Amino acid sequence: MLRALWLWMAFLMAPPVAVPTNLQAAAARAKAELLKKHGEAQRARIERGVDQVASLWRRSDGDEAAFVKFMNEQFIADPARLDATFDRFEEALEQLAGHFTEITRELSRHTVLDIGPVVEIDKLLSAFDAAAHLSEDLFESKIAFVALANFPLTTLDERLQKGETWTRRQWAEVRLAGRFARRIPAQVQQGIARAASDAELYIAEYNIWMHHLIGERGERQFARGLKLISHWNLRDDLKSNYAAKDGLPRQRMIAKVMERIITQTIPRVVINNPTVDWNPWSNAVTPAPAAEIEDDKLRPPQKIDPAREPDTRYQLLLATFRAARAADPYSPLAPTHILRSFELEREIPEQRVRALLEQILTSPLVPRLARLIEKRLGRKLEPFDIWYDGFRPRARYSEADLDVRVGKKYPTVAAYQKDIPNLLKKLGFSPQKARFLADHIVVEPARGAGHALGADRRGDNPHLRTRIEKGGMNYKGYNIAIHEMGHNVEQIFSLYEVDHTLLRSVPNVAFTEALAFVFQGRDLELLGLAKPDQESQRLKGLNDLWGSYEIAGVALVDMGVWHWMYEHPDATPTALREATVAIAREIWNRYYAPVLGTRDAMLLAIYSHMISAFLYLPDYPLGHLIAAQIEEHVAKAGRLGPEFERMATFGSVVPDLWMKHATGSPVDAGPLLRAAQAALDALER
Repeated sequence: MLRALWLWMAFLMAPPVAVPTNLQAAAARAKAELLKKHGEAQRARIERGVDQVASLWRRSDGDEAAFVKFMNEQFIADPARLDATFDRFEEALEQLAGHFTEITRELSRHTVLDIGPVVEIDKLLSAFDAAAHLSEDLFESKIAFVALANFPLTTLDERLQKGETWTRRQWAEVRLAGRFARRIPAQVQQGIARAASDAELYIAEYNIWMHHLIGERGERQFARGLKLISHWNLRDDLKSNYAAKDGLPRQRMIAKVMERIITQTIPRVVINNPTVDWNPWSNAVTPAPAAEIEDDKLRPPQKIDPAREPDTRYQLLLATFRAARAADPYSPLAPTHILRSFELEREIPEQRVRALLEQILTSPLVPRLARLIEKRLGRKLEPFDIWYDGFRPRARYSEADLDVRVGKKYPTVAAYQKDIPNLLKKLGFSPQKARFLADHIVVEPARGAGHALGADRRGDNPHLRTRIEKGGMNYKGYNIAIHEMGHNVEQIFSLYEVDHTLLRSVPNVAFTEALAFVFQGRDLELLGLAKPDQESQRLKGLNDLWGSYEIAGVALVDMGVWHWMYEHPDATPTALREATVAIAREIWNRYYAPVLGTRDAMLLAIYSHMISAFLYLPDYPLGHLIAAQIEEHVAKAGRLGPEFERMATFGSVVPDLWMKHATGSPVDAGPLLRAAQAALDALER
């Protein structure tokens, strides 16, 4: 009875589906024949199923008679047969997704892992999408149409308004049909994969050799051998210099390097090149003295081309935009990448995301916090102080000291892999659960900053990639590894312990980022350097607000740039560069200049995600808000491990429903702001 009621309700809530003109008569005929065959009780399901199939049926799939024949054969009224069909879909899609994920991981390993030089064929293999034809093959074989004939496509409004009343099985059916809401051709899928791979490789190899940065007086301010990837390591090294008495000149130099990257006035020859010295202030490039070159096999160049990088950064961004835009005609429910990003992927409307970001950016707590930072620093704030890191316990330790501690503990990838069970036990997981999780995580050396790559079928394992330098893991690599381990643990729970693999994962990327932040925030505790106390909790509240304030503006820049590209689809890389700088400055002047005092700063545009991650950056501030809610709940519950597991096994439902299950209330900025206000009030008393 409940099953029949669900099917009736789901199909009554059908989104309007446009039926092509050439199929309207065939659709009407199919509905009439099915209604005669199965009766009035099935009317809503019949009408919805026929319309869903017709909306994506092409002439190549068959003529009108073939369409009517298909619907008569594949529409399922019998509940037992419908259940069996659902089960087969769940089994098959897990295997297809899982094995294609494994293939992609293996084909890209030489470009993303630090396991030797990259050769030209590696770039082609990394850009190759083995699953590019899968979607079209599922439509051509009529497998996708069977799902559309029998299970409901839903709109975001339906999922938000009705989803709380649905059962887990109902949610799984919604996710099943949702897999086939779009019919994107293989060549378009391949183009997206190629653009993403090209951008990722560009970012992965974008290193600056810091010892070769020369100050105004010719001084070297950074340690020999220090190589920092943009933007992650540049930003993190800037943060680490708050703990150094003489760190301010280095911070200003890093900020200048970032500006050169954003404006593409950086000389192309200095990128990933330890044989030249560069003064970011004057932009002069000279051969490095042989004695200063880290690799004895390298020699300084005889001649140097001082030409700037030719807008490569923005050329690649345009390529990702155009690849994503090529899918627009094949996504009628969300016909732009912007809409797909918010409505289909995040399942939070863009206007609500923007409102949450502006709630942070305009909070009266931010100016109070800025004055506190200014007092702590003993100077006026500068634009790079959006990355102020003095509220974290690690501010008590120098980067060099942390590097030594981490390097001794984790000289190799294998050493970190071996220690994962101990780390997880410290986070509150039982010994048995810690061993189970550790046995399903594969640690590998990253060529770039690091990332977590999940598995899509039971029997496969998530992979943790982090950067390992020649002398062993440094603190930056360790901090990233703890973050990525949070991703991996979520990935294991939401695959192996979820009740339906169609609900694998979490609502969106912001949620997995939030869960990873919860791990990352305990990195020093896991090193045995800091235990939570009242003071550290207050500092964390301040740090979370300042970090959210920074990344909220970055997200608005990313959103603004994508809107600009849609408004100017034929733009040149140069025009996009100029627009990006203008957007970054406009957002800075609106939300940051009144607080930090300087106008027209462009640092919000430095994030590498903007180039390679297809409108990913809004997930970070959302992740901070979600993490604050989770932390507030965990503090009340007492232990992280069991609560983390309970949350991560709820699976891929809409964000507010997941958050209500996890913490008792929908996604909200309140917990983050409350924690910051309590900390500020205590300090000001």
